[in-house]
This record gives sequence, C-alpha cells and structure tokens, in this order.
Amino acid sequence: MLLNNIGLEKRSKGSMGMQKYIVFDFDGTLVDSQNIFVPIYNQIAEKHGYKTVREEEIEYLRKLTMAERCKQLDVPLYKLPILALEFYKLYQPAIKDLILFHGMKEVLDELHKKGYGIAVISSNSEEHIRAFLQKNDIENIQEVYCSKNLFGKDKMIKRFLKSKKITEKDMLYVGDEQRDVAACKKGWSERNLGILGI
Repeated sequence: MLLNNIGLEKRSKGSMGMQKYIVFDFDGTLVDSQNIFVPIYNQIAEKHGYKTVREEEIEYLRKLTMAERCKQLDVPLYKLPILALEFYKLYQPAIKDLILFHGMKEVLDELHKKGYGIAVISSNSEEHIRAFLQKNDIENIQEVYCSKNLFGKDKMIKRFLKSKKITEKDMLYVGDEQRDVAACKKGWSERNLGILGI
C-alpha cells in the first residue's frame, strides 16, 4: 500500500492544524483472519443448520451487505447478536494464530513517521485487538474503537470524529468489506467520503 494512493500523503495536518487520521478496520484489513473466521463460522453453521461457506465464495460474500450475506447463507438476521457471542468465544483462543498482512507493519510505521494519527474501528472486541497489538509489538495504533453491534460501526465513526474534534475531511477509513463502505456513508456525508478498500 503506497501513501500516495490514499489521498492524505501531502499533509498530516488539516486546514485548521488538526491532526489527520488513518483509521483501519481490523479483520481482513490489518490482519489476515480469513483462515480463522471461515472454519469457525462453518462450525457454527453446521451446528445450527445454516449454509457453510466454501473458499470460492468468500470474495463474493465480502461484497454483499450483512443482510444480503445472511440471506445467502440462510442465517436469520435476528440471530446475529447471539451467533456473534458464540463466534467470538471460539475466536479468542485463535488470536495467537492471527498475522498482520505482509507489509502492514511498515505501512503503520511510515504513517506514524509522517505524523498521522492511527486508530482501529472494528466490530471485533477491544480485548482481542489490544491483545494482538501487544503480542506483535504494535505501538503506533493510538486508539481502538469497537462496537458489539455488527451494524454499529457508523456510530463508532461518529464517536471517533467527535472525540477528536475533527471533520470527515481529516480522516480516511481503510476497510475490506461492503459494510465498511455502508458504515462510512452513515458516519458522514457521502460528498466527503474518504474510504480505501483493500
């Protein structure tokens, strides 16, 4: 990932002297968690009688909204909160197997050197994310914002903007799923949308 591809490379300060922020999603963006997520989901799906996910379906499913994904897999939307709790209970022991995407450590270091603030906004748990950051000696991610609600990432974005007293023009969100785009569209006006999909 090159800094001159994300639109904030020339200034780490906004027009009012406020720090600019690069905010990352966690799973699938900072860390390669696919090999953990899919087997855990399939284990839960088999238990409850839902469709399992085949490897060749993953890219297609990532492009769907959460509602579309649930429909595709025959998972009732109202079951998501309970299933999420079950999922993250199985996920916790696997944290030790998570790895940063190749080159991501260097990207984070370069952003930090250039003066950008770096944060994470995720639907994963703060405990899991901080455990991973500590284990991998990642110290330049300043803050972690998490939502227990799978559809609550937009509220976390608004909370982040408010806490930093910045506008959407001073933040770029980096995500890997369609729901990251949807969250950003809810989190700020679409004309100022700053999203990088990877």
